[in-house]
Amino acid sequence: MAFLAFRAEESGGEKPEYSTGWQTLEDSDLPAGDVLIEVRYSSLNYKDALSASGNKGVTRSYPHTPGIDAAGVVLESAAEAFKPGDEVVLFGYDLGMNTSGGFGQHIRVPAEWILTKPAALTLQDAMAWGTAGFTAALSVQKLERAGMAPSRGPVVVTGASGGVGSVAVALLSKLGYEVVAVSGKPEQQEFLKSLGASRIIGRDEVLAVKGKAMAKPLYQAALDTTGGDLVSALIPQLLPEGAVSTCGMVAGLKVEASVFPFILRGVSLLGVDSVEIPRADKQSVLDKVAAEWALPGLTNLTTDIGRSELDATLKKILNGQGVGRYRLNLIQE
Repeated sequence: MAFLAFRAEESGGEKPEYSTGWQTLEDSDLPAGDVLIEVRYSSLNYKDALSASGNKGVTRSYPHTPGIDAAGVVLESAAEAFKPGDEVVLFGYDLGMNTSGGFGQHIRVPAEWILTKPAALTLQDAMAWGTAGFTAALSVQKLERAGMAPSRGPVVVTGASGGVGSVAVALLSKLGYEVVAVSGKPEQQEFLKSLGASRIIGRDEVLAVKGKAMAKPLYQAALDTTGGDLVSALIPQLLPEGAVSTCGMVAGLKVEASVFPFILRGVSLLGVDSVEIPRADKQSVLDKVAAEWALPGLTNLTTDIGRSELDATLKKILNGQGVGRYRLNLIQE
């Protein structure tokens, strides 16, 4: 069966160039797998922008169909757990990295990658969350398991206007936390306040203590989406028994810190992985965001785009100009 897919292609030799565009493929072009799915919606993430631009750390070989998220309907299944007509959700594992991803109208994947869509969640809502939203939820869950509670003080969120950060601000606010949003985009202050941020600060305010072993304790927890120097600067600003979770690298791969906050205040540094965690854990988070962690206002921070807008939107995200969440309608031109 023929379908449309957004393909990234490589050309040239020593310094290859990359181009993207929509192409018509056949189901026979897809990799082997247990379940064939018609993708109705996907979402856009920084990793998708990297894959589409030829980042070999994300995608090893081209041509390739990016898209690490997908929500759609089962067309064919060799697995007992799924049957044609089932509505399903996917995020993480190898989807969109080295396996043809959710920017194609059809995908074929192993059954163990697939999540059952909760009845209370629409396919559109699932992709308003997407990997970015699920990463935010996983970060909040990990911090709460480390002792974070609304009564213990403010929580700071870095990269607050981005995909992960914006959902994190909204979710923390819903759960009763005082949220301090860190953003390098002054023009997004009203947007962040609308999500529930009680205060917005610039990166420079956080980075002012970078290099200090200890600083005045201000936050019970930090939910970091950027990596690099912001993590280094936030660790000494955490209250006793505080914790920082980190899930991104857009601001840098290295974190430098003294051992003092860890041994004198009992601070914890928590990594958050949304790719290879067990399927059961992913399903649990999906069920939670469909129920007690549901965000009715999520649509207000989600921009819907059609196929013709995908290339330009990916470039915007790659250049750090994205705001909130972007949801791709695979049916809409």
